[in-house]
Amino acid sequence: MSDLGSFIWGTADILRGPYKAYQYGNVILPMTILRRLDCLLEQHKDEVAPLVEKYKDTPDMLGAQVRRKTGLPFYNTSKWTLKTLLGDPAGLEANLKHYINSFSANLDVFERFKFAEEISTMAEKEILYFVVERFAGINLHPHKVTNAEMGDLYEYLIRTFNESSNEAPGEHFTPRDAIRLLVDLVFAGDDEALSTPGTIRSIYDPTAGTGGMLSIAEEHLIGTPEKPGLNPEAQLRLYGQEWNDQSYAVCKSDLLIKGQDPSNIQLGDTLADDKFAGITFDYCMSNPPYGTDWKSSRTAVIDDLKEFGNDSRFYAGNATPEKNVPPVNDGQMLFLQHVVSKLRPKVLGGGRGGIVMNGSPLFNGAADTGPSNIRKWLLERDMVDAIVALPTDMFYNTGIATYIWIVDNDKPEARRGKVQLIDGTEFYEKMRKKLGDKGRELTEANRATIVKLYADYVETEHCKIVPSDEFAYWSITVECPQRDENDEVITNTLGKVKPDTSLRDTERVPFTYNGNAKGDAARDETIQAYFEAEVKPYVPDAWVDKKKTKVGYEIPFTRYFYRYQPPRPLEEIDSELHEVTREILGLLSEVTE
Repeated sequence: MSDLGSFIWGTADILRGPYKAYQYGNVILPMTILRRLDCLLEQHKDEVAPLVEKYKDTPDMLGAQVRRKTGLPFYNTSKWTLKTLLGDPAGLEANLKHYINSFSANLDVFERFKFAEEISTMAEKEILYFVVERFAGINLHPHKVTNAEMGDLYEYLIRTFNESSNEAPGEHFTPRDAIRLLVDLVFAGDDEALSTPGTIRSIYDPTAGTGGMLSIAEEHLIGTPEKPGLNPEAQLRLYGQEWNDQSYAVCKSDLLIKGQDPSNIQLGDTLADDKFAGITFDYCMSNPPYGTDWKSSRTAVIDDLKEFGNDSRFYAGNATPEKNVPPVNDGQMLFLQHVVSKLRPKVLGGGRGGIVMNGSPLFNGAADTGPSNIRKWLLERDMVDAIVALPTDMFYNTGIATYIWIVDNDKPEARRGKVQLIDGTEFYEKMRKKLGDKGRELTEANRATIVKLYADYVETEHCKIVPSDEFAYWSITVECPQRDENDEVITNTLGKVKPDTSLRDTERVPFTYNGNAKGDAARDETIQAYFEAEVKPYVPDAWVDKKKTKVGYEIPFTRYFYRYQPPRPLEEIDSELHEVTREILGLLSEVTE
Protein backbone atom coordinates (compact mmCIF):
# COMPACT_ATOMS: atom_id res chain seq x y z
CA MET A 1 0.00 0.00 0.00
CA SER A 2 2.88 2.38 0.61
CA ASP A 3 3.77 2.18 -3.14
CA LEU A 4 0.26 3.29 -4.11
CA GLY A 5 0.31 5.95 -1.42
CA SER A 6 3.65 7.23 -2.66
CA PHE A 7 2.29 7.35 -6.21
CA ILE A 8 -0.70 9.44 -5.17
CA TRP A 9 1.37 11.58 -2.85
CA GLY A 10 3.65 12.30 -5.80
CA THR A 11 0.91 14.73 -6.82
CA ALA A 12 2.60 17.02 -4.31
CA ASP A 13 5.30 17.60 -6.92
CA ILE A 14 2.64 19.08 -9.20
CA LEU A 15 1.07 21.14 -6.39
CA ARG A 16 4.33 22.50 -5.06
CA GLY A 17 4.52 26.25 -5.66
CA PRO A 18 0.83 27.12 -6.05
CA TYR A 19 0.15 25.22 -2.82
CA LYS A 20 1.92 25.19 0.54
CA ALA A 21 2.70 21.80 2.12
CA TYR A 22 -0.12 22.11 4.64
CA GLN A 23 -2.59 22.61 1.75
CA TYR A 24 -1.72 19.45 -0.22
CA GLY A 25 -4.40 17.40 1.50
CA ASN A 26 -7.09 19.82 0.28
CA VAL A 27 -6.49 18.43 -3.22
CA ILE A 28 -5.10 14.94 -2.69
CA LEU A 29 -7.79 13.58 -0.35
CA PRO A 30 -10.83 14.62 -2.42
CA MET A 31 -9.12 13.53 -5.64
CA THR A 32 -8.43 10.11 -4.10
CA ILE A 33 -12.09 9.81 -3.08
CA LEU A 34 -13.25 11.02 -6.48
CA ARG A 35 -11.13 8.46 -8.31
CA ARG A 36 -12.43 5.68 -6.04
CA LEU A 37 -16.03 6.68 -6.83
CA ASP A 38 -15.15 7.19 -10.48
CA CYS A 39 -13.83 3.62 -10.76
CA LEU A 40 -17.02 2.26 -9.22
CA LEU A 41 -19.34 4.27 -11.46
CA GLU A 42 -17.50 3.78 -14.73
CA GLN A 43 -18.64 0.19 -15.25
CA HIS A 44 -22.29 1.19 -14.74
CA LYS A 45 -22.42 4.27 -17.00
CA ASP A 46 -24.39 2.55 -19.75
CA GLU A 47 -26.88 1.08 -17.27
CA VAL A 48 -27.43 4.33 -15.38
CA ALA A 49 -27.74 6.73 -18.36
CA PRO A 50 -31.29 5.67 -19.37
CA LEU A 51 -32.37 5.74 -15.72
CA VAL A 52 -31.08 9.30 -15.38
CA GLU A 53 -33.04 10.34 -18.46
CA LYS A 54 -36.22 8.66 -17.22
CA TYR A 55 -36.15 9.73 -13.57
CA LYS A 56 -34.16 13.00 -13.76
CA ASP A 57 -37.00 14.97 -12.14
CA THR A 58 -37.52 12.51 -9.26
CA PRO A 59 -34.19 12.04 -7.43
CA ASP A 60 -35.61 9.64 -4.84
CA MET A 61 -36.96 7.34 -7.54
CA LEU A 62 -33.70 7.63 -9.46
CA GLY A 63 -31.72 6.62 -6.39
CA ALA A 64 -33.96 3.61 -5.78
CA GLN A 65 -33.73 2.47 -9.41
CA VAL A 66 -29.94 2.90 -9.52
CA ARG A 67 -29.58 0.87 -6.35
CA ARG A 68 -31.83 -1.86 -7.74
CA LYS A 69 -29.90 -1.97 -11.00
CA THR A 70 -26.31 -1.57 -9.77
CA GLY A 71 -26.34 -2.14 -6.02
CA LEU A 72 -24.77 1.29 -5.48
CA PRO A 73 -26.33 3.64 -2.88
CA PHE A 74 -25.28 6.73 -4.88
CA TYR A 75 -25.14 7.89 -8.49
CA ASN A 76 -23.84 10.61 -10.81
CA THR A 77 -26.07 12.12 -13.47
CA SER A 78 -23.30 13.51 -15.69
CA LYS A 79 -21.74 11.77 -18.69
CA TRP A 80 -18.21 12.32 -17.40
CA THR A 81 -15.45 10.14 -16.02
CA LEU A 82 -11.98 11.37 -15.07
CA LYS A 83 -10.60 9.83 -18.25
CA THR A 84 -13.16 11.41 -20.58
CA LEU A 85 -12.69 14.79 -18.90
CA LEU A 86 -9.14 14.83 -20.26
CA GLY A 87 -10.53 14.89 -23.80
CA ASP A 88 -11.60 18.51 -23.40
CA PRO A 89 -8.68 20.40 -21.79
CA ALA A 90 -10.24 23.80 -22.46
CA GLY A 91 -13.46 22.89 -20.67
CA LEU A 92 -11.83 20.85 -17.90
CA GLU A 93 -12.54 23.29 -15.05
CA ALA A 94 -16.24 23.67 -15.85
CA ASN A 95 -16.72 20.00 -16.67
CA LEU A 96 -15.00 18.75 -13.50
CA LYS A 97 -17.16 21.07 -11.39
CA HIS A 98 -20.21 19.76 -13.22
CA TYR A 99 -19.06 16.20 -12.53
CA ILE A 100 -18.68 16.66 -8.75
CA ASN A 101 -21.97 18.60 -8.57
CA SER A 102 -23.82 15.78 -10.33
CA PHE A 103 -23.48 13.26 -7.52
CA SER A 104 -26.62 12.27 -5.64
CA ALA A 105 -27.58 14.47 -2.69
CA ASN A 106 -26.50 11.86 -0.16
CA LEU A 107 -22.89 12.28 -1.28
CA ASP A 108 -21.99 15.74 0.05
CA VAL A 109 -18.31 15.00 0.58
CA PHE A 110 -16.95 17.40 -2.05
CA GLU A 111 -18.88 20.28 -0.51
CA ARG A 112 -17.18 19.52 2.82
CA PHE A 113 -13.79 19.70 1.14
CA LYS A 114 -14.86 22.92 -0.66
CA PHE A 115 -13.37 21.20 -3.65
CA ALA A 116 -14.89 23.51 -6.27
CA GLU A 117 -12.65 26.27 -4.92
CA GLU A 118 -9.59 24.04 -5.28
CA ILE A 119 -10.57 23.23 -8.87
CA SER A 120 -10.65 26.95 -9.64
CA THR A 121 -7.26 27.45 -7.98
CA MET A 122 -5.67 24.58 -9.92
CA ALA A 123 -7.15 25.87 -13.17
CA GLU A 124 -5.85 29.38 -12.50
CA LYS A 125 -2.36 28.01 -11.77
CA GLU A 126 -2.57 25.79 -14.89
CA ILE A 127 -2.01 22.51 -13.04
CA LEU A 128 -5.56 21.10 -13.11
CA TYR A 129 -5.02 18.96 -16.21
CA PHE A 130 -1.88 17.35 -14.79
CA VAL A 131 -3.57 16.51 -11.47
CA VAL A 132 -6.62 14.96 -13.16
CA GLU A 133 -4.38 13.06 -15.59
CA ARG A 134 -2.35 11.63 -12.72
CA PHE A 135 -5.39 10.33 -10.84
CA ALA A 136 -7.10 9.06 -13.99
CA GLY A 137 -4.10 6.80 -14.46
CA ILE A 138 -4.54 4.74 -11.28
CA ASN A 139 -7.06 2.00 -10.63
CA LEU A 140 -8.83 2.32 -7.27
CA HIS A 141 -11.70 -0.07 -8.01
CA PRO A 142 -12.55 -2.33 -5.02
CA HIS A 143 -11.54 -5.35 -7.12
CA LYS A 144 -8.06 -3.86 -7.28
CA VAL A 145 -7.83 -2.06 -3.93
CA THR A 146 -9.91 -3.58 -1.12
CA ASN A 147 -11.82 -1.49 1.40
CA ALA A 148 -9.29 -2.42 4.07
CA GLU A 149 -6.42 -1.35 1.81
CA MET A 150 -8.27 1.86 1.01
CA GLY A 151 -8.50 2.61 4.71
CA ASP A 152 -4.76 2.07 5.00
CA LEU A 153 -4.28 4.39 2.03
CA TYR A 154 -6.33 7.16 3.67
CA GLU A 155 -4.25 6.75 6.83
CA TYR A 156 -1.02 6.91 4.85
CA LEU A 157 -2.09 10.09 3.06
CA ILE A 158 -3.32 11.84 6.20
CA ARG A 159 -0.20 10.89 8.16
CA THR A 160 2.14 11.99 5.38
CA PHE A 161 0.17 15.21 4.91
CA ASN A 162 0.34 16.02 8.63
CA GLU A 163 4.03 15.21 8.88
CA SER A 164 4.79 17.48 5.93
CA SER A 165 2.90 20.34 7.57
CA ASN A 166 4.28 19.73 11.10
CA GLU A 167 0.86 18.84 12.47
CA ALA A 168 0.16 16.06 14.95
CA PRO A 169 0.44 12.91 12.80
CA GLY A 170 -2.26 11.01 14.67
CA GLU A 171 -4.89 13.70 15.01
CA HIS A 172 -7.39 12.15 12.61
CA PHE A 173 -7.21 8.43 13.20
CA THR A 174 -6.34 5.59 15.54
CA PRO A 175 -3.68 2.99 14.60
CA ARG A 176 -5.25 -0.09 13.06
CA ASP A 177 -3.56 -2.49 15.49
CA ALA A 178 -5.10 -0.69 18.49
CA ILE A 179 -8.52 -0.67 16.80
CA ARG A 180 -8.30 -4.40 16.08
CA LEU A 181 -7.63 -5.15 19.76
CA LEU A 182 -10.54 -2.97 20.84
CA VAL A 183 -12.84 -4.70 18.34
CA ASP A 184 -11.61 -8.13 19.45
CA LEU A 185 -12.38 -7.30 23.09
CA VAL A 186 -15.82 -5.82 22.43
CA PHE A 187 -16.92 -8.75 20.27
CA ALA A 188 -15.39 -11.24 22.73
CA GLY A 189 -18.42 -10.78 24.97
CA ASP A 190 -21.10 -11.53 22.37
CA ASP A 191 -21.22 -15.19 21.43
CA GLU A 192 -24.52 -14.79 19.56
CA ALA A 193 -23.09 -12.33 17.05
CA LEU A 194 -20.15 -14.63 16.48
CA SER A 195 -22.19 -17.73 15.80
CA THR A 196 -25.80 -17.11 14.74
CA PRO A 197 -26.31 -16.85 10.93
CA GLY A 198 -28.24 -13.76 9.88
CA THR A 199 -27.90 -12.01 13.23
CA ILE A 200 -28.21 -8.22 12.99
CA ARG A 201 -25.96 -5.89 14.96
CA SER A 202 -25.45 -2.12 15.01
CA ILE A 203 -22.21 -0.33 15.82
CA TYR A 204 -21.67 3.36 16.54
CA ASP A 205 -18.60 5.59 16.79
CA PRO A 206 -19.27 9.10 18.20
CA THR A 207 -15.76 10.22 17.19
CA ALA A 208 -15.73 8.48 13.82
CA GLY A 209 -12.77 10.25 12.21
CA THR A 210 -12.17 8.65 8.82
CA GLY A 211 -14.20 5.57 9.82
CA GLY A 212 -11.36 3.25 10.81
CA MET A 213 -13.14 1.67 13.79
CA LEU A 214 -16.34 1.08 11.85
CA SER A 215 -14.49 -0.44 8.90
CA ILE A 216 -12.38 -2.78 11.02
CA ALA A 217 -15.40 -3.87 13.05
CA GLU A 218 -17.15 -4.81 9.81
CA GLU A 219 -14.03 -6.54 8.51
CA HIS A 220 -13.71 -8.48 11.79
CA LEU A 221 -17.30 -9.73 11.91
CA ILE A 222 -18.40 -9.91 8.27
CA GLY A 223 -15.02 -10.21 6.59
CA THR A 224 -13.83 -9.23 3.11
CA PRO A 225 -13.98 -11.04 -0.24
CA GLU A 226 -10.41 -12.16 0.40
CA LYS A 227 -10.85 -13.17 4.05
CA PRO A 228 -14.19 -14.19 5.60
CA GLY A 229 -14.93 -12.79 9.05
CA LEU A 230 -16.22 -14.52 12.14
CA ASN A 231 -19.79 -14.54 10.83
CA PRO A 232 -20.07 -13.63 7.12
CA GLU A 233 -23.85 -14.10 7.26
CA ALA A 234 -24.30 -11.50 9.99
CA GLN A 235 -25.55 -8.00 9.17
CA LEU A 236 -23.66 -5.07 10.66
CA ARG A 237 -25.15 -1.59 10.43
CA LEU A 238 -22.61 1.19 10.85
CA TYR A 239 -23.28 4.59 12.43
CA GLY A 240 -20.97 7.48 13.22
CA GLN A 241 -20.66 11.17 13.95
CA GLU A 242 -17.64 13.33 13.15
CA TRP A 243 -16.92 17.02 13.73
CA ASN A 244 -14.09 17.58 11.23
CA ASP A 245 -15.37 18.27 7.70
CA GLN A 246 -12.60 16.43 5.86
CA SER A 247 -12.61 13.39 8.14
CA TYR A 248 -16.39 13.25 7.81
CA ALA A 249 -16.09 13.36 4.02
CA VAL A 250 -13.58 10.49 3.97
CA CYS A 251 -15.67 8.42 6.39
CA LYS A 252 -18.94 8.96 4.56
CA SER A 253 -17.52 8.18 1.13
CA ASP A 254 -15.85 5.04 2.46
CA LEU A 255 -19.08 3.73 3.98
CA LEU A 256 -21.14 4.70 0.94
CA ILE A 257 -18.88 2.58 -1.24
CA LYS A 258 -19.57 -0.35 1.09
CA GLY A 259 -23.30 0.04 0.61
CA GLN A 260 -24.07 1.46 4.04
CA ASP A 261 -26.90 3.96 4.55
CA PRO A 262 -25.31 7.42 4.07
CA SER A 263 -27.66 9.01 6.61
CA ASN A 264 -25.96 6.88 9.27
CA ILE A 265 -22.87 9.11 9.09
CA GLN A 266 -23.57 12.56 10.50
CA LEU A 267 -21.54 15.76 10.73
CA GLY A 268 -21.43 17.70 14.00
CA ASP A 269 -20.17 18.08 17.56
CA THR A 270 -21.23 14.91 19.37
CA LEU A 271 -21.09 16.52 22.82
CA ALA A 272 -23.18 19.55 21.89
CA ASP A 273 -25.51 17.95 19.35
CA ASP A 274 -26.12 14.20 19.38
CA LYS A 275 -27.32 13.45 15.86
CA PHE A 276 -28.60 10.05 17.02
CA ALA A 277 -30.55 11.25 20.06
CA GLY A 278 -32.85 8.57 21.39
CA ILE A 279 -31.11 5.80 19.44
CA THR A 280 -29.06 3.06 21.10
CA PHE A 281 -26.71 0.47 19.64
CA ASP A 282 -25.40 -3.05 20.18
CA TYR A 283 -21.79 -1.85 20.14
CA CYS A 284 -20.19 1.55 20.68
CA MET A 285 -16.50 2.26 20.07
CA SER A 286 -14.55 5.49 20.37
CA ASN A 287 -11.12 7.05 20.65
CA PRO A 288 -11.81 10.62 21.81
CA PRO A 289 -9.10 13.29 21.85
CA TYR A 290 -6.93 13.33 24.97
CA GLY A 291 -6.58 16.47 27.07
CA THR A 292 -8.68 18.57 24.70
CA ASP A 293 -10.96 21.22 26.18
CA TRP A 294 -14.68 21.19 25.57
CA LYS A 295 -15.39 24.87 26.20
CA SER A 296 -17.32 25.24 22.97
CA SER A 297 -19.64 22.38 24.02
CA ARG A 298 -19.97 23.28 27.70
CA THR A 299 -23.16 25.33 27.49
CA ALA A 300 -24.94 22.58 25.55
CA VAL A 301 -23.73 19.87 27.96
CA ILE A 302 -24.85 21.77 31.07
CA ASP A 303 -28.17 22.64 29.41
CA ASP A 304 -28.67 18.95 28.63
CA LEU A 305 -28.21 18.13 32.32
CA LYS A 306 -30.58 20.90 33.40
CA GLU A 307 -33.27 19.90 30.91
CA PHE A 308 -33.18 16.12 31.24
CA GLY A 309 -31.84 15.65 34.80
CA ASN A 310 -31.15 12.01 35.55
CA ASP A 311 -32.18 11.11 31.99
CA SER A 312 -29.34 13.19 30.56
CA ARG A 313 -26.61 11.23 28.80
CA PHE A 314 -24.12 13.08 31.03
CA TYR A 315 -25.86 12.44 34.36
CA ALA A 316 -23.58 10.94 37.02
CA GLY A 317 -25.82 10.88 40.07
CA ASN A 318 -25.50 14.48 41.27
CA ALA A 319 -28.19 17.15 41.38
CA THR A 320 -25.62 19.87 40.64
CA PRO A 321 -24.95 19.82 36.87
CA GLU A 322 -21.30 20.83 37.22
CA LYS A 323 -20.61 17.83 39.49
CA ASN A 324 -21.56 15.39 36.72
CA VAL A 325 -18.88 16.47 34.27
CA PRO A 326 -15.06 16.52 34.11
CA PRO A 327 -12.93 19.70 34.10
CA VAL A 328 -13.39 21.79 30.98
CA ASN A 329 -9.78 21.18 29.91
CA ASP A 330 -10.33 17.47 29.16
CA GLY A 331 -13.49 16.01 27.65
CA GLN A 332 -12.55 12.30 27.52
CA MET A 333 -14.93 11.28 30.29
CA LEU A 334 -17.85 13.03 28.58
CA PHE A 335 -17.37 10.66 25.67
CA LEU A 336 -17.21 7.75 28.13
CA GLN A 337 -20.57 8.85 29.57
CA HIS A 338 -21.97 9.31 26.07
CA VAL A 339 -20.84 5.84 24.97
CA VAL A 340 -22.50 4.23 27.99
CA SER A 341 -25.72 6.16 27.32
CA LYS A 342 -25.81 4.83 23.74
CA LEU A 343 -25.68 1.13 24.70
CA ARG A 344 -28.83 -0.80 23.90
CA PRO A 345 -30.87 -1.18 27.13
CA LYS A 346 -30.55 -4.38 29.10
CA VAL A 347 -34.23 -5.24 28.51
CA LEU A 348 -33.50 -5.27 24.76
CA GLY A 349 -30.44 -7.47 25.06
CA GLY A 350 -27.90 -4.99 26.37
CA GLY A 351 -24.91 -3.42 24.69
CA ARG A 352 -21.12 -3.38 24.89
CA GLY A 353 -18.68 -0.58 24.26
CA GLY A 354 -14.98 0.09 24.03
CA ILE A 355 -13.24 3.43 24.43
CA VAL A 356 -9.54 4.30 24.33
CA MET A 357 -8.38 6.98 26.81
CA ASN A 358 -5.23 8.05 28.58
CA GLY A 359 -4.60 7.40 32.27
CA SER A 360 -6.34 10.52 33.56
CA PRO A 361 -9.91 9.10 33.77
CA LEU A 362 -8.66 6.36 36.10
CA PHE A 363 -7.85 8.69 38.97
CA ASN A 364 -8.30 12.41 38.27
CA GLY A 365 -10.53 14.47 40.53
CA ALA A 366 -11.05 14.42 44.30
CA ALA A 367 -14.05 12.86 46.02
CA ASP A 368 -17.40 14.37 44.99
CA THR A 369 -15.98 16.09 41.90
CA GLY A 370 -17.13 15.38 38.36
CA PRO A 371 -14.51 12.74 37.41
CA SER A 372 -14.90 10.84 40.69
CA ASN A 373 -18.69 10.99 40.44
CA ILE A 374 -18.56 9.62 36.90
CA ARG A 375 -16.45 6.65 38.07
CA LYS A 376 -18.81 6.18 41.03
CA TRP A 377 -21.87 6.21 38.77
CA LEU A 378 -20.42 3.68 36.34
CA LEU A 379 -18.95 1.33 38.94
CA GLU A 380 -21.99 1.31 41.23
CA ARG A 381 -24.14 0.44 38.22
CA ASP A 382 -21.69 -2.28 37.24
CA MET A 383 -21.05 -0.83 33.79
CA VAL A 384 -17.26 -1.31 33.69
CA ASP A 385 -16.31 -4.80 32.53
CA ALA A 386 -12.56 -4.51 31.93
CA ILE A 387 -9.70 -2.04 31.58
CA VAL A 388 -6.67 -2.97 29.48
CA ALA A 389 -3.36 -1.10 29.69
CA LEU A 390 -1.77 -0.76 26.25
CA PRO A 391 1.97 -0.50 25.58
CA THR A 392 3.35 3.02 25.44
CA ASP A 393 4.41 4.49 22.07
CA MET A 394 1.34 2.98 20.40
CA PHE A 395 -0.14 6.13 18.90
CA TYR A 396 1.10 8.43 16.16
CA ASN A 397 0.80 11.64 18.16
CA THR A 398 1.63 10.59 21.72
CA GLY A 399 3.85 8.14 23.55
CA ILE A 400 1.88 8.27 26.81
CA ALA A 401 0.15 5.36 28.52
CA THR A 402 -3.29 4.56 27.11
CA TYR A 403 -6.08 2.26 28.26
CA ILE A 404 -9.02 0.49 26.65
CA TRP A 405 -12.16 0.58 28.80
CA ILE A 406 -14.73 -2.14 28.02
CA VAL A 407 -18.22 -1.23 29.24
CA ASP A 408 -21.21 -3.55 29.36
CA ASN A 409 -24.69 -2.94 30.76
CA ASP A 410 -25.56 -6.64 30.93
CA LYS A 411 -22.49 -8.42 32.25
CA PRO A 412 -22.49 -12.22 32.64
CA GLU A 413 -23.18 -13.43 36.17
CA ALA A 414 -19.55 -14.40 36.81
CA ARG A 415 -18.36 -10.87 36.00
CA ARG A 416 -20.92 -8.89 37.97
CA GLY A 417 -19.68 -6.63 40.73
CA LYS A 418 -16.10 -6.90 39.50
CA VAL A 419 -13.71 -5.17 37.10
CA GLN A 420 -11.06 -7.09 35.18
CA LEU A 421 -7.72 -5.29 34.93
CA ILE A 422 -5.31 -6.50 32.24
CA ASP A 423 -1.72 -5.33 31.97
CA GLY A 424 -0.97 -5.51 28.26
CA THR A 425 2.03 -3.19 28.38
CA GLU A 426 4.53 -5.98 27.69
CA PHE A 427 2.77 -7.45 24.65
CA TYR A 428 4.11 -5.67 21.57
CA GLU A 429 6.71 -5.75 18.82
CA LYS A 430 9.09 -2.91 18.09
CA MET A 431 8.61 -1.31 14.69
CA ARG A 432 11.57 -1.11 12.35
CA LYS A 433 10.78 2.54 11.68
CA LYS A 434 8.80 4.88 13.90
CA LEU A 435 5.73 6.62 12.47
CA GLY A 436 5.47 9.86 14.40
CA ASP A 437 5.54 8.77 18.06
CA LYS A 438 4.44 5.25 17.18
CA GLY A 439 7.36 2.88 17.71
CA ARG A 440 5.47 -0.23 18.85
CA GLU A 441 2.72 -2.34 17.33
CA LEU A 442 0.38 -5.10 18.41
CA THR A 443 0.80 -8.19 16.28
CA GLU A 444 -1.94 -10.74 15.80
CA ALA A 445 -0.22 -12.94 18.40
CA ASN A 446 -0.06 -10.05 20.88
CA ARG A 447 -3.76 -9.37 20.43
CA ALA A 448 -4.59 -13.06 20.84
CA THR A 449 -2.67 -13.16 24.12
CA ILE A 450 -4.58 -10.18 25.54
CA VAL A 451 -7.96 -11.47 24.35
CA LYS A 452 -7.22 -14.86 25.93
CA LEU A 453 -6.46 -13.15 29.25
CA TYR A 454 -9.82 -11.43 28.98
CA ALA A 455 -11.74 -14.57 28.01
CA ASP A 456 -10.06 -16.88 30.55
CA TYR A 457 -11.02 -14.53 33.40
CA VAL A 458 -8.40 -15.98 35.74
CA GLU A 459 -5.98 -13.99 37.88
CA THR A 460 -2.41 -14.13 36.59
CA GLU A 461 0.65 -11.93 36.60
CA HIS A 462 -1.02 -9.85 33.88
CA CYS A 463 -4.67 -10.09 34.98
CA LYS A 464 -6.40 -9.02 38.19
CA ILE A 465 -10.10 -9.32 39.01
CA VAL A 466 -11.14 -6.62 41.45
CA PRO A 467 -14.46 -6.12 43.30
CA SER A 468 -15.88 -2.71 42.38
CA ASP A 469 -16.09 -1.69 46.05
CA GLU A 470 -12.31 -1.86 46.22
CA PHE A 471 -12.11 1.33 44.15
CA ALA A 472 -14.35 3.27 46.57
CA TYR A 473 -13.32 5.34 49.56
CA TRP A 474 -14.61 7.93 51.99
CA SER A 475 -12.74 11.19 52.16
CA ILE A 476 -12.94 12.22 55.82
CA THR A 477 -11.97 15.51 57.42
CA VAL A 478 -10.02 15.17 60.66
CA GLU A 479 -10.13 18.18 62.97
CA CYS A 480 -7.97 19.09 65.97
CA PRO A 481 -8.89 21.61 68.68
CA GLN A 482 -7.75 25.20 68.54
CA ARG A 483 -5.66 26.12 71.61
CA ASP A 484 -4.68 29.38 73.26
CA GLU A 485 -1.22 30.45 74.40
CA ASN A 486 -1.68 28.36 77.55
CA ASP A 487 -2.46 25.26 75.50
CA GLU A 488 -6.07 25.40 76.63
CA VAL A 489 -8.79 24.28 74.22
CA ILE A 490 -10.78 27.17 72.77
CA THR A 491 -14.57 26.87 72.54
CA ASN A 492 -17.30 29.05 71.08
CA THR A 493 -20.15 30.67 73.01
CA LEU A 494 -22.09 27.42 72.94
CA GLY A 495 -19.20 25.54 74.47
CA LYS A 496 -18.33 23.74 71.26
CA VAL A 497 -14.65 23.12 70.58
CA LYS A 498 -13.25 25.29 67.78
CA PRO A 499 -11.24 23.42 65.13
CA ASP A 500 -7.75 24.62 64.24
CA THR A 501 -7.86 25.04 60.47
CA SER A 502 -4.06 24.93 60.28
CA LEU A 503 -4.14 21.38 61.69
CA ARG A 504 -7.06 20.21 59.56
CA ASP A 505 -6.30 17.04 57.60
CA THR A 506 -8.07 14.67 55.23
CA GLU A 507 -7.82 10.89 55.18
CA ARG A 508 -9.02 8.28 52.74
CA VAL A 509 -10.87 5.35 54.24
CA PRO A 510 -11.33 2.44 51.80
CA PHE A 511 -14.85 1.00 51.62
CA THR A 512 -13.28 -2.41 52.23
CA TYR A 513 -11.36 -1.35 55.35
CA ASN A 514 -11.44 -3.89 58.17
CA GLY A 515 -13.22 -6.42 55.94
CA ASN A 516 -16.29 -4.28 55.34
CA ALA A 517 -18.50 -5.94 52.72
CA LYS A 518 -21.54 -3.66 53.09
CA GLY A 519 -20.15 -0.69 51.18
CA ASP A 520 -21.50 2.76 52.04
CA ALA A 521 -24.20 1.20 54.23
CA ALA A 522 -21.52 0.58 56.86
CA ARG A 523 -20.09 4.10 56.61
CA ASP A 524 -20.17 5.17 60.26
CA GLU A 525 -18.80 2.00 61.84
CA THR A 526 -16.08 1.55 59.21
CA ILE A 527 -14.87 5.14 59.47
CA GLN A 528 -14.93 4.90 63.27
CA ALA A 529 -12.88 1.70 63.18
CA TYR A 530 -10.35 3.38 60.89
CA PHE A 531 -10.23 6.47 63.10
CA GLU A 532 -9.68 4.46 66.28
CA ALA A 533 -6.88 2.40 64.72
CA GLU A 534 -5.15 4.82 62.35
CA VAL A 535 -5.68 8.34 63.74
CA LYS A 536 -6.56 8.47 67.44
CA PRO A 537 -3.42 6.69 68.71
CA TYR A 538 -1.37 9.53 67.21
CA VAL A 539 -3.77 12.46 67.73
CA PRO A 540 -5.87 11.64 70.84
CA ASP A 541 -7.97 14.83 70.82
CA ALA A 542 -8.85 14.72 67.12
CA TRP A 543 -12.32 14.07 65.74
CA VAL A 544 -14.04 13.48 62.39
CA ASP A 545 -16.31 16.18 60.99
CA LYS A 546 -19.00 13.87 59.61
CA LYS A 547 -20.73 16.65 57.67
CA LYS A 548 -17.69 16.88 55.39
CA THR A 549 -17.40 13.17 54.58
CA LYS A 550 -17.53 12.49 50.85
CA VAL A 551 -17.55 9.37 48.70
CA GLY A 552 -14.85 9.04 46.05
CA TYR A 553 -13.81 6.45 43.47
CA GLU A 554 -10.46 5.97 41.77
CA ILE A 555 -8.83 3.07 39.93
CA PRO A 556 -5.13 2.81 40.92
CA PHE A 557 -4.38 0.52 37.98
CA THR A 558 -0.59 0.31 38.27
CA ARG A 559 -0.76 -0.53 41.98
CA TYR A 560 -2.29 -3.91 41.15
CA PHE A 561 0.67 -4.81 38.94
CA TYR A 562 3.47 -3.43 41.08
CA ARG A 563 6.46 -5.73 41.22
CA TYR A 564 8.89 -5.37 44.08
CA GLN A 565 12.44 -4.78 42.92
CA PRO A 566 14.84 -5.64 45.76
CA PRO A 567 17.74 -3.22 46.23
CA ARG A 568 21.15 -4.33 45.07
CA PRO A 569 23.40 -5.97 47.66
CA LEU A 570 25.27 -3.45 49.82
CA GLU A 571 28.58 -5.13 48.96
CA GLU A 572 27.98 -4.52 45.25
CA ILE A 573 27.21 -0.84 45.83
CA ASP A 574 30.29 -0.45 48.09
CA SER A 575 32.48 -2.04 45.45
CA GLU A 576 31.23 0.39 42.80
CA LEU A 577 31.77 3.35 45.13
CA HIS A 578 35.33 2.26 45.84
CA GLU A 579 35.97 1.90 42.11
CA VAL A 580 34.56 5.36 41.35
CA THR A 581 36.56 6.87 44.24
CA ARG A 582 39.72 5.24 42.92
CA GLU A 583 39.10 6.68 39.46
CA ILE A 584 38.47 10.18 40.86
CA LEU A 585 41.64 10.07 42.96
CA GLY A 586 43.57 8.95 39.88
CA LEU A 587 42.25 11.89 37.88
CA LEU A 588 43.06 14.32 40.71
CA SER A 589 46.61 13.01 40.93
CA GLU A 590 47.04 13.65 37.21
CA VAL A 591 45.87 17.25 37.68
CA THR A 592 48.22 17.93 40.63
CA GLU A 593 51.16 16.56 38.68
